[in-house]
Amino acid sequence: MQIDIGIEQGDREKLVEGLGKLLADSYTLYLKTHNFHWNVTGPMFQTLHLMFETHYNELALAVDQVAERIRALGHPAPGSYAAFGRLSSIEDTDGVPEATEMIKLLVAGHEAVIRTARNLVRLAEEVSDQATADLGTQRLQVHEKTAWMLRSLLA
Repeated sequence: MQIDIGIEQGDREKLVEGLGKLLADSYTLYLKTHNFHWNVTGPMFQTLHLMFETHYNELALAVDQVAERIRALGHPAPGSYAAFGRLSSIEDTDGVPEATEMIKLLVAGHEAVIRTARNLVRLAEEVSDQATADLGTQRLQVHEKTAWMLRSLLA
């Protein structure tokens, strides 16, 4: 069935491309955060274990929102590690880094998502897609706050 929501097909395709990158970055960060939750050790164990759990739970909800926005725009959402590997700007972390390095890697991951979301918001505003702009703005707020909190642990 034809989609007639006031956004041209070509613009929807550009939005879906940006949303796919946001989904891939978010899912990659989710997996990294969950991995660190499982494997963190050291004097900050309890604090980081609980903080990482809060973060990955929030990310789990976020990836669903992003994927559903892609579907609402009439396209399938990417949903494989291969697709996420192609689309994500966040690199995998092999092994188990020390707690401080985990924090640094997560700050870098959140900052990557911020950049991806900021590009998506710009595009959404250009094509008058308020729903995608709102979603991107919400993601920006969450990731900027989370990056700040993580950075504060390194001060």
